[in-house]
Amino acid sequence: QVQLVESGGGLVQAGGSLRLSCVISGRTFNRNPMGWFRQAPGKEREFVATISWSDSTYYADFVKGRFTISRDRAKNTVYLQMNSLKPEDTAVYFCAARGARYGSYWYRQGSDYDYWGQGTQVTVSS
Repeated sequence: QVQLVESGGGLVQAGGSLRLSCVISGRTFNRNPMGWFRQAPGKEREFVATISWSDSTYYADFVKGRFTISRDRAKNTVYLQMNSLKPEDTAVYFCAARGARYGSYWYRQGSDYDYWGQGTQVTVSS
């Protein structure tokens, strides 16, 4: 059974940093696209970042230059380094894994992913 478990969320002041981790168990996803999404209260889930099977990355405009997605294949873990956090970054952050390996472009829709974590809360105070 595939499980994705996020951690690293918390309360931070504006301008601060957090690093989210997503540990995957049940199978390896070393050649699968991975993504991070977020959902703020009263809003729809939105795309944040994705990393392709070959480690190329793509970001939503609102996090470019502030967030970095990466992966450690040996640990079957994906990270989201978040710097210069803003109050509007407050949300529950979800890790997602695409079931199919490889792929030819960046996957930015929730429906592109087959496995999801339970989410981790990030709260940025002003």
